[in-house]
Amino acid sequence: MAAPVDGRMRRRRDRDRLADMTALPSTPAFDTSRPFTRADAVASGLDPRLLRGSRFRRIFRGVYVHRDTSVDQLVRTQAALVLHPPDAFASHFSAARTYRLPVPHDPNEHVSVLRSADRRSRPGVRSHLLTSADPEVVTYRGVRVSAPFQMFLELASVLDLVDLVVVGDALVRLFKTRSVTLVSWLSDRTDRYSAIARRAAALVRNDVDSPMETRLRLLIVLAGLPEPEVNFKIRDEHGHVVVRLDLSYPGLRLIVEYDGRQHAEDVAQWNRDLDRRELFDDEEWRILVVTAKGIFNEPERTLERIRKALVKRGCPRVPRTFDDTWRRHFPGR
Repeated sequence: MAAPVDGRMRRRRDRDRLADMTALPSTPAFDTSRPFTRADAVASGLDPRLLRGSRFRRIFRGVYVHRDTSVDQLVRTQAALVLHPPDAFASHFSAARTYRLPVPHDPNEHVSVLRSADRRSRPGVRSHLLTSADPEVVTYRGVRVSAPFQMFLELASVLDLVDLVVVGDALVRLFKTRSVTLVSWLSDRTDRYSAIARRAAALVRNDVDSPMETRLRLLIVLAGLPEPEVNFKIRDEHGHVVVRLDLSYPGLRLIVEYDGRQHAEDVAQWNRDLDRRELFDDEEWRILVVTAKGIFNEPERTLERIRKALVKRGCPRVPRTFDDTWRRHFPGR
């Protein structure tokens, strides 16, 4: 005698059978490989019972996509947008992730709307009502999204100063613009968080290679030590660039170098580093290597190492004590 089938299993079996027997609507405009709402499905002639079967997966309440679509970050952002009117756009963290800029983890998708009635409340979706009547919006990777400088201003409301500068450094590099252009764009903004954005923009630098380089530079600057030069180029007698230095004090022949763990695991990189070290030794450069531990766990020790190196290399006006501003952003172990 066959085992009894409970009600839940029977309903699921019936839905799957219906999905197998029912063809999707043939309307060309209805593309189930992209996120859609239940209302979209009904309007296109799709039986809403199919949405509860195995053919589709739910992203947010009332938003679905075909099961064969990989739900990555971009698809989640698109899913949040379809809940809102066409003039809404991805903003804040969602905009930064669409641009593939480095931001801290945030579990929500962020959408900005022009009217209070257009906000949509869902777990995993945050709707922001614009305070500016004329936001700058572009289409990037097929998504309506805050323009890069607009996004930077939005993030000033949610990010720590250091994280915001990390975004700014990456932004000017990605879009091949200059930090002074960002500063200029923000100069006459009167938005609520524009003063915070202007402070961060003043610390953004061109040609920065990585978020950790930004963090190391800001640790130095916020402690009141002289700011190192970014991406200084050493040239040979013919004017050709021999090596680029992430952070350095060229007049003192002092290099402050962030060294990630991957270098120790990459033999080719390790050999290149040895060649560079020989070049620096020949020219009497001093290299001060800082790791992630020195930034996140032992920032004060790192600052003291840099301060002593500056003094030994003859740097004038090196403070004997550090400005305490750095402590708010680099609490250490």
